[in-house]
Amino acid sequence: MKLKLNRPIIFFDLETTGLDVAKDHIVELCYIKIFPNGNEKSETMRINPGIPISKMSSEIHGIYDKDVAECPMFKDIAQDLYKTFEGCDLAGYNSNRFDVPLLCEEFLRCGINFDVTSRMCVDVQNIFYKLEQRTLTAAYKFYCNKKLEDAHSALGDTRATVEVLEAQLDRYPDSLQNDISFLSEFSKMNKNVDFAGRIIYNDDNIEIFNFGKHKGKPVVDVLRQEPSFYNWMMQGDFSQNTKQVLTRIYLKSKNKG
Repeated sequence: MKLKLNRPIIFFDLETTGLDVAKDHIVELCYIKIFPNGNEKSETMRINPGIPISKMSSEIHGIYDKDVAECPMFKDIAQDLYKTFEGCDLAGYNSNRFDVPLLCEEFLRCGINFDVTSRMCVDVQNIFYKLEQRTLTAAYKFYCNKKLEDAHSALGDTRATVEVLEAQLDRYPDSLQNDISFLSEFSKMNKNVDFAGRIIYNDDNIEIFNFGKHKGKPVVDVLRQEPSFYNWMMQGDFSQNTKQVLTRIYLKSKNKG
């Protein structure tokens, strides 16, 4: 079943220097941009991360420091990439927890606010985990009856993710709707305010801390009662996205006060 789209959607996959969203960088990015009329545009780009690629990561995706030494850095492609992604919904495999947050971090390091609040984000892995609970390789075999020959290559993983989502729509017509807004909501596993899940919404849709001594407490109350906690987080080892979200809440509470 082909996707019904009201605006373009970009399926993308990242290969990175490691798994820390706040510290690691992209070494390869592949995207497939699908337009409402069914047309596609795809591109794979290697990126010099500016930091060493971890041995473990290189052994998984096969990209080593020497392979990207002469490639452009993210700041060199950021503006063009931002224009490519502008106005598009997003999709991927484990994208809500990793690819989208890390891409946002890269943009923020370049001074570009890659805002996803107005976009639908479809995480095919979450749909899979909710309905079958397997890996991408197993998902590709299960839904498409194919062997994923080039697993852990950005293009291979991205193409497989497109095919798996389309096959999921065929297999679960009673559970899934061919609608990006529905798929975005269905593929969420939690109610994060920031990508890292340091701040989440409670059942009353109030922003609360999800870690440490203030876990479960409304962010606004904590910032009012302990203003130094804001400074501690802003100076701490938190992602730029978490700090951005915290600052937004902080300023909103100040304006209301």
